[in-house]
Formats: sequence, C-alpha cells, structure tokens
Amino acid sequence: MRTEICGQSPLPPASSMAMSSFAQQFGIELPLIQAPMAGATTPELVAAVSNAGGLGSLGAGYTEPQAILEQVARVRALTERPFALNLFVLPDDFVPDMAAVARARARLDALMEREGLDARTTLPTRWAPRFSEQFAALCEAQPAVASFAFDLLTPAQMQELKRRDIRVIGTATTAAEARAWAERGADAVCVQGAEAGGHRGGFLHAGETPLIGLFALIPLAAAVCDGVPVIAAGGIMDGAGMLAAEALGAAASQLGTAFLACPESSATEAWKRDLASAEDHHVATIRSFSGRAARGLRNRYVEAMEGAANELPAYPVLNELTAPLRRAAAAAGRADLVSEWCGQAAARVRPQPAAELVARLMHEYRLARRALAH
Repeated sequence: MRTEICGQSPLPPASSMAMSSFAQQFGIELPLIQAPMAGATTPELVAAVSNAGGLGSLGAGYTEPQAILEQVARVRALTERPFALNLFVLPDDFVPDMAAVARARARLDALMEREGLDARTTLPTRWAPRFSEQFAALCEAQPAVASFAFDLLTPAQMQELKRRDIRVIGTATTAAEARAWAERGADAVCVQGAEAGGHRGGFLHAGETPLIGLFALIPLAAAVCDGVPVIAAGGIMDGAGMLAAEALGAAASQLGTAFLACPESSATEAWKRDLASAEDHHVATIRSFSGRAARGLRNRYVEAMEGAANELPAYPVLNELTAPLRRAAAAAGRADLVSEWCGQAAARVRPQPAAELVARLMHEYRLARRALAH
C-alpha cells in the first residue's frame, strides 16, 4: 500500500530504494532509527517504525527485567522486522547521600503541596532496576540490535552479545567516547549532539556536560571510529536534515522528538501540545528532574527547582524521588510539572501515525537529494 503525503503523488514503497550499506548490515530498509525514548516509546511505536522499513527502538532504561520480556513479546507480536532494545549502563547498587535525599524530599513535598498535588515522596526499596538483571533479560529476549547509553559495556558483555548475534550500538557525546565504543567492538556509534532531547548519554567526562553541536560532532567522530558507522542524533526533524547528516559522514539518522507526537507514542496529550508550541529558547539542559543532564522544555517545575539544582542527588536517586510528583502531575494534566524531554527543534513535530511519518521523512530525503543533484 502506498502512502500519500499532503496531496502529493503517492510515494514509491520503501523497498524500491537502494539499500545503504548500513541498512543492509542491520537488516533494515532505511537508514532511519526511531530513538529509544524510555518512558515514551511503546511496542506499538517500535513495531510501526520497523514495519515501515526503519529500526524501531524500545527504550527500557527504567524497565524491570520481566517487563522487558513482556514488552519485547508484544513488539514481536506486531512485527517480524528487526528492532532495537535500549538500556542504561549503570552500577547495580547505589549508596546515596541520605542528607541530600532528605533535603530533596522536603523541597519536592513542599512543591507538590503548593501546586495542589495529592502525592508525596517515598523511599523506594531500590533506586533503579539492576543493570545486570536487565542485561540478562536482553540476552534472553535476543533482539536484533541492542543500544546502550551512560557507559561502556564490559568486554565480557560485548562478547556475550556477539555470541548471540545481537548487533551493538553505543551512545557517545564526544569524539573520545565514540572512539571508546568503536574500540570496544560496537557495530555502530550513535553520536548525540547538543540538540538531542532526553538524557545525555555520555560517560567519559566526569563533572562536565559536553554539548557539542551535532554537525560538528559527526565528522569528528567519524574520523576516529576506524570505519565503524556513525549514527547522527540531535535536532533532526525532516528528510533534509537526514541528508545533511549523511553529507557530513553519518551512515544513518536517529530521530526521537519527531516521533513523540505520533499517536503510538505514550507521551501525554499535554506534552504533545507543548511540543508543537515550544519556542526554541525554552529548550534547555535540565538536571532537576532526574539528577542527570537532559534536554527538554523549561517549565514551571524547572523554574521552581532551579536554585536547588546543584544540591539535588544524582541520577538515578533523584529520578526515583521525583516519580510520585511526575505521576500525580501527569494524572492531573499538569504538563508544566513533568519532564517534557525534547530536542532543539521540538516545534517542528508533525502529529501523524508513525508509518506515515517514516514515509514522509524518506520522501523529504529523496527530494533533498534530488535538489542537490541539479
């Protein structure tokens, strides 16, 4: 079935396009990846993108092992195409500063009371799922692709994934991190420019938050990756942006914010509305929701916590402490009190089914390529 975009003539099916070497390597038709947005991706979104010829990605960084297996089973019920599963590489256990935890709880409880939310912070039995258990679930689920952020895998973990014929994508925010993933044996490196929405995936630069623009980072990373494909992520919202990333050395593009407004996304309706009206200068790097730098909209919560941001616990402790507030705010339709992660060009979202968006992106990509050829 062909897809018609905005009254234009029908698009040729994706299979008629020449497959790039990257697409061939990963068993997909298009050099397009849907970003693994933990908390906003659903099996339905992942399957829709994969069925359309791209690589759908299930963000499972916050997900317990059994739920990972259940979500993967749901994806497999909806598609026979390759898809990716994404995890955050973290220590299994955390020993937080309990004085900092107490201060954060007091601030958060006061904010919830002030905003009329019927919720208060609690102390969890643990601060995040154990990565070792999530990794075991990933190995059991055996997706075609596994992607990772926040740190490198160990050589033994890399070897286990290769033994299971699972391709690995590592996330990098600098050329040094890209080189580290390439040397560790990753099949591709996703370079996350400053424009990218959500959590910064870096790991080598303690105490810093590298914010290198994507179009500067792509050639820097490609030069040190020794032939390992580079995937571009950060602020790409259309096919022309995909082509521009390719011209600079990217083998594929990873888009996240572009898919947030799709009906298959689990982003709240208020969040989706805020994206469409977001002003570019309201997209900022924020620590006060999770304790780790992440790109999203400056809203009432961010402004209320701004003065305390440097005193709050680090990820994942703060992420767990703010969970009751975020759940209560979402239930109340208060998008101004939840983490509205997004990339720099958020206002350019096009609300439409994911498969139609994939077709539209590739149509734009082909038009941009054709325009450059003349």
